[in-house]
Amino acid sequence: MKKIVLMGRSECGKTTLTQALKGEKIQYHKTQYVNNFDVIIDTPGEYAQTKHLGYALALYSYEADVVGLLLSATEPYSLYPPCCTSMCNREVIGIVTKIHDKKADVARAERWLRLTGCKKIFYVDSKNYEGIPEILEYLKEDGDVLPWET
Repeated sequence: MKKIVLMGRSECGKTTLTQALKGEKIQYHKTQYVNNFDVIIDTPGEYAQTKHLGYALALYSYEADVVGLLLSATEPYSLYPPCCTSMCNREVIGIVTKIHDKKADVARAERWLRLTGCKKIFYVDSKNYEGIPEILEYLKEDGDVLPWET
């Protein structure tokens, strides 16, 4: 399976998505440091929100096959500058989280991710595991068998 690094600001849903992708029970856990799992790298939001820590994200992107930019549908603004995906030599996908929140504006989050340069965008509600199979299918490589295929 392709390895993905998840990036985004605090509270956007990176750890919850990590738990959902791994098939774990969803529970709140504040990520304090980079968690480098078999096929997922979960990063703290502070790394995306702080210039000096942002350099670590650039380094961790080299350990992944795919970069996932997460943006909560409830965000009032986007951290990501326009066309920033062109600076990455990895495939970059957008992931809109919290799509069923009553304050969600999914279309706005999608526009912001497209503005960054994301061509492929996934829509997820990690707590309900919605959108998770699509991401796993996308990360699947030849020879991989997903749980529902056995």
